[in-house]
This record gives sequence, C-alpha cells and structure tokens, in this order.
Amino acid sequence: MKSLFDQLSVVASLHVTKIYSTSFYKSVSTLDEKIRDDVHAIYAMVRLADEIVDSFHGYKKEQLLADFKEDTYKAIVQGISLNPILNAFQAVVHKYQIDLALIATFFRSMEMDLKPMEYTQALYEAYILGSAEVVGLMCLKIFVYGEEESYLRLKPYAMKLGSAFQKINFLRDLKDDWSNLGRLYFPTLDDHEGLTLENKLAIEEEIEEEFLEAYQGILMLPKTSRFGVYIAYTYYYNLLKKIKAKTVKDLMSQRIRIPNYSKYYLYIKSYLIHSFNAL
Repeated sequence: MKSLFDQLSVVASLHVTKIYSTSFYKSVSTLDEKIRDDVHAIYAMVRLADEIVDSFHGYKKEQLLADFKEDTYKAIVQGISLNPILNAFQAVVHKYQIDLALIATFFRSMEMDLKPMEYTQALYEAYILGSAEVVGLMCLKIFVYGEEESYLRLKPYAMKLGSAFQKINFLRDLKDDWSNLGRLYFPTLDDHEGLTLENKLAIEEEIEEEFLEAYQGILMLPKTSRFGVYIAYTYYYNLLKKIKAKTVKDLMSQRIRIPNYSKYYLYIKSYLIHSFNAL
C-alpha cells in the first residue's frame, strides 16, 4: 500500500531532522501537530542536498547533486519517489502548492558551493536567497497552511529571518568554510587577510537590523507556529551575541557553539514568554 510507504517517508524525514539538527528538531516539535511532518520533509530534502556539497568529499559531488536535483523534479512530476525523503518532499510541494521557482533557486545556491568562487555583493545576495531565504519561504507556506494572502504579507519578514540566520552561520563556520572548503562568502573579506574587526562589526550590525525586522513578522505568525519560530529566533540571536563577544582571532580559529544546557535554558525562557502571552 502506498500509504504505508508514505508513512515510512514521513518517519525518514523526521529522523534526518533529529540526527542532523537537534535544535531545529526541538523547534519543530512545538509546531501544530498537523504541520510538523511537513516541515521535516522540507528540512530533510535541503539537508541532503547540503550534505552532498559540504560532506561527500572523495565522491563526484557535481554528479550527485545533478542526480538529486533531477530526482527531486521527477518526484514532483510523478507524485512519488522511491527515495523516501523525496517522496515526502513532493507530497508537501503539492499539498501547499509550493512555487517550483523556490526549489530552482535553492539548487542554484547548492551548485555555487561545488567549487570555490569569489563572491561579489550580487553573488553573495543570490547565494543567501537560495540557501536560506527560499527555504524559509517554503516553511512559511506551511506555517500559514498555504493561505496565499498571509504568505505574501509575511514573505519579506521570513526572508529577513532566513538571511540573518545564514549570515550567522557564515560567521560561526568561518574557520571551516575558509580553511577546509575554500569558501569565503562575505564579499568584503580579503582572501589572505580574512575577517577584520571592521568587517565583523559591519556584518553584525547588518544582522541586528534584519533580526529587528524579522521579529515583527514572527509576531504576525499564527499561534500554531509562532512559538517554534521564536525558539529558533532566540537560539540564533543568542548565538549572535556570543559571536559579538568573540574576537576576530576566535572566529578564525574555532566554531562558535551554544552549549546544550544553554539551549535548554533558552527553550524554557521562550516557553514562559510564550505562555504568558508576552510574545
């Protein structure tokens, strides 16, 4: 029975989220039960594409990504895939009528990661759009249960939040991206000098402004998803604060993390704020 395979696909996507990101899994677990599996399906697909370009060293990444991209579109057209992750993803695309242009934009950014490149401001913005902003828009479609008017109203805020998250990831992963993968996303950085204090302060200010704008959008989300998004927002905002407290040398030599006990504290704090309608 296809329904049994669909159940397997849902569980497979959930486990991808749980294994690769405990923080995101925790956030998703607070969403309306009716939409949790749909968000897992989005995360699992983009996670696997990201793994191809980031982790599958020694394999033909270009071919793997091209095959995965082709299989994704085949799954959408056929309404089924023997790949459980893509089977779950295509079901969500059809359920919420997710724009295929978002998926195409996502894959373009993944393709940019296949080889080192010098990022201009335009390429930097294009990469963030595809790697983070459109993923946020796919999730937004789910958060508003596919309601187009709400989606369009919240779209700019979701894009700002995705952009802020990605820029924090860039700062957090600066050492690995630069030393191990040969990537330097920020167009203002020098290939030899790397991050400077002036660069760091400017990027942090940019992120702060995006966070302020994105927060207004979080307040407008349905209550069924507001808390989950707020948890992710709180986690990343505290990660930004930790990055701001670090020196340039720190960022160039280590990956900045939020300890598990701190994540638990942030979760409880967010829950109390949400429970007392302070959000």
